[in-house]
Amino acid sequence: MGEISCGIDFGTSNSSVAITDRDTVNLVPVEGTHVTIPSAIFFDQATNKSHYGREAVSLFFEREAGRFMRSLKRVLGTSLMKQGTIVNGKLMKFEHIIASFLRNLKTKADHYSGTEIYNVVMGRPVHFVDNDPDADTRAEQELKSIAQSVGFKNISFQFEPIAAAFAHEVKLTGEKLAIVADLGGGTSDFTVIRLSNHAINKADRTSDILANTGVRIGGNDFDKELSLAAIMPEIGYKSTYGEKNLEVPLKPYHDLAEWSKVNFLYTPKIITQMRQLLNSSHDRKRFNRLLQVLEQERGHAILAAAEETKIALTSQDIYHTPFGFLEEGLSIPIGRAQFEASIREDVQKILQSVTHCLQQAQVTREDINLVILTGGSTEVPLIQAEFKKLFPNAAIAGENKLSSVGLGLAYDSKKKF
Repeated sequence: MGEISCGIDFGTSNSSVAITDRDTVNLVPVEGTHVTIPSAIFFDQATNKSHYGREAVSLFFEREAGRFMRSLKRVLGTSLMKQGTIVNGKLMKFEHIIASFLRNLKTKADHYSGTEIYNVVMGRPVHFVDNDPDADTRAEQELKSIAQSVGFKNISFQFEPIAAAFAHEVKLTGEKLAIVADLGGGTSDFTVIRLSNHAINKADRTSDILANTGVRIGGNDFDKELSLAAIMPEIGYKSTYGEKNLEVPLKPYHDLAEWSKVNFLYTPKIITQMRQLLNSSHDRKRFNRLLQVLEQERGHAILAAAEETKIALTSQDIYHTPFGFLEEGLSIPIGRAQFEASIREDVQKILQSVTHCLQQAQVTREDINLVILTGGSTEVPLIQAEFKKLFPNAAIAGENKLSSVGLGLAYDSKKKF
């Protein structure tokens, strides 16, 4: 087997690759000089050529003709894998779409290392699909066969939060009882693990991993709740129509708040239904905005606005979200308190999963002396405050939030291959 191996963190929102060569582990520049790439793909309508990451996002927002997709990881293990989706008029299987994205990552890693890489440790969430072991196994198998199809020969898997722990262990002196909180775009995973600098080269770490739990809630869900609470009412959500004061259908709004569902809304049937409702709407101005979004296929712009607002509210108490693409000069003021209220239920489920992890590990929250926060959603002030409250005796480590999983997977690949 070759000396060189790599770790791939294929995330719901962002992805990264790190390679090991003898004693060094390095993150690979995967888009220009960036060591992380948004997990997004754009198929150009004219040529069907695929574009990835930031380039895909900007082509889409420049209104280039084509098909844009992200949050691809959430399709693994679900019935959508079999169904596929229409891309520029042709049916395309999701395994080909995901393979296209992974092949791009592998090409970048091969180029960076100057040789073809055959050994990989792929990151995986603790649960691809909640409470469905069969779907979970299927998701891992699907990802494995996709990795084989792009040229990897030896493929191993590691839980993402465990990988994040490995990345931090390198810098440790002495022993620590740690909990890793990995809050990504699609899932939140937790691991209680014993870390120490002399355990780094142990091939089998099973005895150090005391427990892991996970829940299928992440940053995309925060975006969705924020959108439904603060943005959708401005395009007619929960408004009424007709003599009987019926509520307008809620499903289009819920679908507009999810990256994986928004493309299915732009059908003549749905648009016709909404046009008919407009005639008897009691809030024509706002409901007409929904029609505009559907007719002009601007759903992704709304999703991007929700995400942009969430990020802005990590450092500001109020943000005026611009909606100039709907109406000149339109902006919606959204406060951090409103955002926090909208995600409170999701945060409770995340904290329940943390508590469950401690119970499984048979340790108390006071026993934990290191909290490792990884994944973009750990930037949310409410999340940080809850973790500080939950673990009063622990140091909180939060550097390399977006790349620590990729680094840790590469350290793991060094041990495995």
